[in-house]
Amino acid sequence: MNKLEELEALLISKLNNKNATIGVVGLGYVGLPLAVEKAKAGFNIIGFDIQEEKVKSVNNGINYIGDVLPADLESLVSAGKLKATSDYSFIKEVDAVAICVPTPLDIYKQPNMSYVESSARAIAANFTKGTLIVLESTTYPGTTEELIKPILEESGMICGEDFFLAYSPERVDPGNKDFNTKNTPKVVGGITTNCTKVAAAMYRAVLDGDVHEVSSPAVAEMEKLLENTFRNINVALANEMAILCHKMGIDVWEVIDAAATKPYGFMPFYPGPGLGGHCIPIDPWYLTWKAREYNYHTKLIETAGEINDSMPDFVVQRCAEILNIQGKALNGSKIIVLGVAYKKDIDDYRESPVLPILDRLTNSGSNWEVVDPCIPNFKLHGNIINTIDLNKDNIKDADLILIATNHSDFNYERILSLNIPLLDTRNSYDNLIKDQYYKL
Repeated sequence: MNKLEELEALLISKLNNKNATIGVVGLGYVGLPLAVEKAKAGFNIIGFDIQEEKVKSVNNGINYIGDVLPADLESLVSAGKLKATSDYSFIKEVDAVAICVPTPLDIYKQPNMSYVESSARAIAANFTKGTLIVLESTTYPGTTEELIKPILEESGMICGEDFFLAYSPERVDPGNKDFNTKNTPKVVGGITTNCTKVAAAMYRAVLDGDVHEVSSPAVAEMEKLLENTFRNINVALANEMAILCHKMGIDVWEVIDAAATKPYGFMPFYPGPGLGGHCIPIDPWYLTWKAREYNYHTKLIETAGEINDSMPDFVVQRCAEILNIQGKALNGSKIIVLGVAYKKDIDDYRESPVLPILDRLTNSGSNWEVVDPCIPNFKLHGNIINTIDLNKDNIKDADLILIATNHSDFNYERILSLNIPLLDTRNSYDNLIKDQYYKL
C-alpha cells in the first residue's frame, strides 16, 4: 500500500466508524443544516463563520434557519457534537471540510468568488495532510480545479497525493416537506478517482439519499447549473404564457392543469410574480458568464432571465388595471401586499420578486404595507420595514390586496370575504371565478 492509499484508507475508516471530525465553512441556509445532519450522524462538527453573531447563536443552541429543528441544534450543541468558531486555525483539527459560502453576482451579473476564495485561503493556511475538502457552493464549471486547487496547493501539498478535493453541489429546497438535506440525492465529482471515492464515503456516512459519482468536479458543477437553469427557463415559459393568456382572456392555470393531464412529455411549471431565492434567479448567470470564455452566447438562458425579471412590472401593470376598473389610480392608492418571502412558508426573502414590486409601487405613488407571518421585518434599500398583522383594522381602507406569496397561514376565506379588490399571483383559490377577484 503506497502513501496515497494509506491516507485514503485511513480517512475512509474514520468516516465509516464516525471517528472523523468534520468542518463546515459557512453557517447559513446551506451550511447549518449540513452541519446539523453530520452531527446527527455521529460526527464531531466544527462550524466556521466570519459572522460572530452566527457563531454565538450556534454555540448557544439558538437556531436561525427554518430547515433546522431548534431542538436538534440545541441537543447537539449540549452534547458537544457541534460547535462554531470564527477562528480558522481550528481547521487543523478536522479530517474533512465542506465549503458552503455565498457565491453572489456583482452588479454586472458576474460571479463574485471572494467568499469562496477567502475560505480556500483560510483552509490552505491551516489544513493538514490527508484532509478532504469539498466545495458545495453553487458556481461555474471549473471553479474547483481552476480556483480552489491552486490555492490549496500553495500549501506545498499536492491534490490527489497529499489531500483530497471534490465538488458536491448543495440541493437544498427551503420549505420542502418531502426532501431535505438528509434524504436528497448527492452528486460528487473529485479531482481524481481517489478524491471522488473519499468524498462519496463521507456523504454515504451522513445521508440517506443516494450518492451519484461523476467523472470530474466540472461535471458536478455543470449538473447543478443545469438543474436550476432548467427550472428558470420553464418558469419563464409559464410566465410568458401567463402574459399571453391574460391578453387573450384565457385562464393560464386552467391551461396548465389541462396540459398536466398528459402522462408523458409535459411537466407543469407555474407563473408567479417573478423568481426569488439565492439559486434559480442567480445560477444561470454563472453559466452565461463562463460561456463568454468559449465565445458562446447563451441566448435562451438570457431571454428566460429577461422574462422572469420583467414579471414585477407586469404585476404592477395588473394592479393599475384593476384599480382603474374601480375608478382609481396607483398614485395615492393603498395596497396591502401579502407575503415578501420568495416562496410560501419560509422566512427567506433573498432576491424576492416582491422587493422590486414594492419599489415600483413606491415609484408609482402608491401607499403599501406588507403582511408576512414568516417575516416580522425585512430590509429594502437598507431600511428596516416592519410587516403588519392581517386584521380588519389594518386593511379596512385598502384599495387593493395583492397576494404575492401564498403562505399557508393566511386565512384565504377571510381575505376573500373582505370584498376588497384582490390580485392573486399564485392561484391561491384554485381557479375561482368571482367579482373583484383577479389572477395574474
